[in-house]
Amino acid sequence: MASSTVSGVGSGIDTQAIVKALVEAEKAPKQAQIDKQTTSASTTLSGISVIKAALDTYRAALAKLNNASSFNGLSVSSTDEKIAKASIDATATNGSYALSVSQLATSSKVTSAVFAGGASSIVNSGTEPTTLTISQSGADYNISIPAGATLKETREAINDQLKSKGITANVLSGTDGARLVISSDSTGAGTDITLSGADELSKNVTATAGQNAKYTLDGVAFDSKSNTVTSALSGVTLSLIAKGDSTVTVANDTSMLKTSAQSFISAYNAMMAAINTQTKVTATTTTDGASTTAGALTGDATMRGLVSSIRNELMGGTKSAANGLSSLSQLGITTDKTTGLLALDDKTWDKAAKTYGTGMASLFTGTDGLLSRMTAATDSYAVKGGVLESRQNILTGTLTSLSAEKESLDRRIATLQTTLTAKYTAMDTLVAQLNATSKSIMTTLNALNKTSDD
Repeated sequence: MASSTVSGVGSGIDTQAIVKALVEAEKAPKQAQIDKQTTSASTTLSGISVIKAALDTYRAALAKLNNASSFNGLSVSSTDEKIAKASIDATATNGSYALSVSQLATSSKVTSAVFAGGASSIVNSGTEPTTLTISQSGADYNISIPAGATLKETREAINDQLKSKGITANVLSGTDGARLVISSDSTGAGTDITLSGADELSKNVTATAGQNAKYTLDGVAFDSKSNTVTSALSGVTLSLIAKGDSTVTVANDTSMLKTSAQSFISAYNAMMAAINTQTKVTATTTTDGASTTAGALTGDATMRGLVSSIRNELMGGTKSAANGLSSLSQLGITTDKTTGLLALDDKTWDKAAKTYGTGMASLFTGTDGLLSRMTAATDSYAVKGGVLESRQNILTGTLTSLSAEKESLDRRIATLQTTLTAKYTAMDTLVAQLNATSKSIMTTLNALNKTSDD
């Protein structure tokens, strides 16, 4: 016959099992409710966080593209980029310019006399600190040189104090000794560095003056304090690299328009793909038959509102577009009916480029352009304190409350288990006492019966 383990020595009843069953019956419904709510809140919070990150990325891409230079349909080139490179902004216009660079802008430099002992040479042989004053463009910078300071220590002191000012020092060593070289990031005439004080450093120095860049554009002479020239050609920045000749050309380039349009399409599709992933229902097959799995935000009203806001602007026309151009479809940009993602038809785009040219930019940029309208349509969802952040905060608060509920439930159940265990232990003890009393009485009665029989 099978035996069972019992915890009630006196009663023969498994009181531990009874307590466990009562405790689980009390805990299970509330625990199941907390677990279900926690899973739901966690899943939704994860989905919202994914969408917010995707929306932030999308809006950042729109901000980067939403300027005339991204869609101006112009490009700039230099026939010899070893001589000069060029870039343009929204104000650039077509043109070709002959550039001849005869001199680059340089910075001032001061080199000390030679110290035969090298980098460890003492540059302040006195017993008191001395001050080295470095002057440039009307500003004086005082560097304290302690008694016994070396050339290396002086270099480090200058760099620590003046690097943020664009002035740096180095030590050049050769067979004859070492020299302190002080140079500047500032280029051009009038930026010369001079030294005074600290006689052992400022006497017998060799100075190289800063000079302006000199160049011509179509034969007209110019000079510049910097090798980066922004004022010579409207909307064009020239980076002068070496002496020589090059031709800088600003010309129509619809391929740049296409690249920017494709960047917009990629950003849009990435965001919509993220929304699709979080809201789609996936069909699965199990041993019990076909079933479906819902995404974290399937049926979510916020997602429906966000998608609707975006698509409304996507489908809407632009009143200020040029030459009758008012919709993306005219450029070959269409929406896939199944996925909702955008696609670009190259043939339609190329045909539109010939028809509309640089006027294509007006569909995307400007106050009424698609990029501005898309940004405005998503403001209420993406801004600080907006719809998505508010939902994140609410869900985070819900999870915190559920965690507190779980802790409270655990404490209550622990108390219940202690109480029930004590009660059943007391009952078992009482039964044991009653059994012992009964046994004692029966023993006495049996003894009396035996005496009576005798």
